[in-house]
Amino acid sequence: MKHIIIVFIFTGLLLSCNSSDKTNTATERSSETETTETSTPKESTKALKSIETDDDLIATALMAVPEESRSDCKIIGYNMAGEFVTLKEGTNEFIVLADDPKKNGFSAACYHKDLEPFMARGRALKAEGKTPKEIFEIREEEMKSGALKITTGATLHIYYGKETEYDPETSKVEGAKLRYVVYMPWATSESTGLPEAPFASNHPWIMNPGTHRAHIMISPLAEENN
Repeated sequence: MKHIIIVFIFTGLLLSCNSSDKTNTATERSSETETTETSTPKESTKALKSIETDDDLIATALMAVPEESRSDCKIIGYNMAGEFVTLKEGTNEFIVLADDPKKNGFSAACYHKDLEPFMARGRALKAEGKTPKEIFEIREEEMKSGALKITTGATLHIYYGKETEYDPETSKVEGAKLRYVVYMPWATSESTGLPEAPFASNHPWIMNPGTHRAHIMISPLAEENN
């Protein structure tokens, strides 16, 4: 009788172990399948469009502006007809220079309104046919004489990239990044403690030190430019 009972006990244990092994195997396979399904990349459904209208210029230019300030900023620049106009009126502290549709790549710049006399002077001199070197020298003298002024700390936000197509749902330009410029007239490496060349991407450094156009540069991380 004892032998019969022992046989029944061993048989039950074997059945139980086999059942447990199957359950564990099924769970592992389910986990593997779930992981595989989760890691399968989804095809992008993003439909990009070209900048073809003034509304497109406005939408993409706004990406250079801090989000909370976009509705009330002013946008200027070349329209699709090639005329330099005000594309959008504004009432806050920001002025945006929209992308020039006739140039390769994309570039829109947002800056504090106190910088507009300086920016406008540069555009006027360029229209006169002055070279970048001549524009620099003329504005340098005008800054020294007080005819032009730049508020220390005034910031320029540059939204730029190689592509011109954008997502109409978000208005973001494909691959575009932000670079920041903080104007510090006459500042030097010694007066700011900043290097005159970047140690690495996204590290601030001072450009044109000791001149009217001295400014802190902050560029995107290298991996974000890929």
